[in-house]
Amino acid sequence: MSEMKTCLRDNFLISMPHLDDDEFAETIIYICDHSEYGAMGLVINRPMSFCLDEMLSHLELLSKPEAATTPIYAGGPLQNDRGFVLHRNLLGNPWLSSRSITDEITLTTSLDILEALGQGLPTNNEILIALGYVGWGAGQLEQEISDNVWLSCPSNSDIMFNMPAEERMQAAAALLGVNLNLLTAHSGHA
Repeated sequence: MSEMKTCLRDNFLISMPHLDDDEFAETIIYICDHSEYGAMGLVINRPMSFCLDEMLSHLELLSKPEAATTPIYAGGPLQNDRGFVLHRNLLGNPWLSSRSITDEITLTTSLDILEALGQGLPTNNEILIALGYVGWGAGQLEQEISDNVWLSCPSNSDIMFNMPAEERMQAAAALLGVNLNLLTAHSGHA
């Protein structure tokens, strides 16, 4: 197989206005992994109707009151009963199952981080908890980008961790100098 020209790990994917798939319309996805075998990411702008305290209660884990304000995101349609925690490396890496995405960002999938968050682990709000993920097979994401389904841009941790969910798409598009409100819902090639 030929060497991949572009790795999209640590990039945002911004859905184009003409995308009429309810699962992905108006989403921004953070790409956690990308190789010649496929890609994996998390939707970062769809908060669910419950927060960390409810999730911990369901898992029969104790939580402190501050867990009531930590949102849980619908990370994607695959394994949507499984938790994924994106966080800054400032939390350290004592977790049972973690993978560094960059020098600054880690993805953790083990229960021990949720237990620590429930007990008040300080995060400086630099954490994103999602249920489920988005996945692409070999070449699938590249084809979708070629078909104008997604805009891609380098990620920005302030957008991902500190900005309100409803503002993340526009802010990421602005990194490219794009105003999504000015894009048409129709695509084509010149």
